[in-house]
Amino acid sequence: SGAGKSTLVNLIPRFYDVVNGRICIDGQDIQGVELKSLRDQIGIVPQETILFSDTVEANIRYGKLDATTAEIEAAARAANAHDFILRDLSDGYQTLVGERGVKLSGGQRQRVAIARAILKDPRILILDEATSSLDSESEALVQEALQRLMNGRTSFVIAHRLSTVVNADWVLVLDQGRVVEQGTHATLLANPDGLYTRLHQMQFQGGTAVF
Repeated sequence: SGAGKSTLVNLIPRFYDVVNGRICIDGQDIQGVELKSLRDQIGIVPQETILFSDTVEANIRYGKLDATTAEIEAAARAANAHDFILRDLSDGYQTLVGERGVKLSGGQRQRVAIARAILKDPRILILDEATSSLDSESEALVQEALQRLMNGRTSFVIAHRLSTVVNADWVLVLDQGRVVEQGTHATLLANPDGLYTRLHQMQFQGGTAVF
């Protein structure tokens, strides 16, 4: 924790602007792009899901305000949310979730957030510790939904659990605000003295790791 992972990806939607250097998407400096236009292309699923004191349907629709009911339900199915919405919630999609979604479990809130992101269909996806606070059963459902969401789009995944990034095209390892290693999962593990290898050994040999 505190290595700078969230700060780094928060530069992409310009929650902060860089002081030195530049960030380019498809070769274009993002500081030259209208802020709304940039953020319209980005979907974010954070660790602490932000839900509004409204219905489940309204919270999903926030990803695309003109979405039809059929589109909302399709997004919920893809996010593994449709079944629990109909089975566990008294009024289905019209159930009020309460302030910050307090009437839903952590896994349910995350799946609603994923449905919202699926509905938005962004070109760029940012997943900020999206499964770190979930139990094993919820994590499996959320992870399956995230794989569908990441398919076919550029995705930035912030993770403590290395199992989350095993299939990533490229992995950046941060330590104290700096990128100290980068490569694929396999190439990083090929360095026996690397930080990534040490973290991998700690996590997959029964220990815990924080970075």
